[in-house]
Amino acid sequence: MLLKNLDKYQDHGLLILRIGIGIMFMLHGWPKIIGGPDVWTKVGGALSAMGIHFAPTVMGLMAALSEFGGGILLILGLLMRPACFFMFCTMMVATTMHLTNADPFLNYSHSLEAAILFLSLILIGPGKFSLDAKCCKTKAIL
Repeated sequence: MLLKNLDKYQDHGLLILRIGIGIMFMLHGWPKIIGGPDVWTKVGGALSAMGIHFAPTVMGLMAALSEFGGGILLILGLLMRPACFFMFCTMMVATTMHLTNADPFLNYSHSLEAAILFLSLILIGPGKFSLDAKCCKTKAIL
């Protein structure tokens, strides 16, 4: 009964989650963005684990922007579902790269956990304390 009373704080909890994870992904993405073409090429090279060898520098920059920009959008609750989709894809590529390299679980657990989180957030939505909800005047549809 006591824990049931916490249901009224679900949107507050979702806001805390969005802000915390958003900040963490901004911190993950920023060094990749400022790392320049050498870092972008290395990050984009992860797609080779999926048989994609096209434009690794561009793909790496897109992954870095996905993490950093997605983190900003997550915090704001703006276009959150599309942002989470791109971050989910980025984390799945990272997980696939580690699995293809036969890395130990501890090397890919973060990216796998993040992928699960972003997939869940796509289904849950941004909550009422979000710009998506404010723009739509109801629960966010994006």
